[in-house]
Amino acid sequence: MTEYPELGLAGMYRIIKKSGGERVSEEAADQLRRILETIATKISDQAVDLCIHAGRKTIKGEDIQLAAKNLLNLIH
Repeated sequence: MTEYPELGLAGMYRIIKKSGGERVSEEAADQLRRILETIATKISDQAVDLCIHAGRKTIKGEDIQLAAKNLLNLIH
């Protein structure tokens, strides 16, 4: 995790509230941000590998989808 986060805290508050959270602490929003950034980085890393393996320079939506699916399969 970098010192300068890529994702904004406001979006984290909205996500948690959409899930039914009435009140959200800054710590909760920041934790969600950290976790999502870690997951996004892992997906992006694998998508880049898939793209290179396919002989392309452009990462496509299908690379992201496959990388996310692979990550979710590892979790379950």
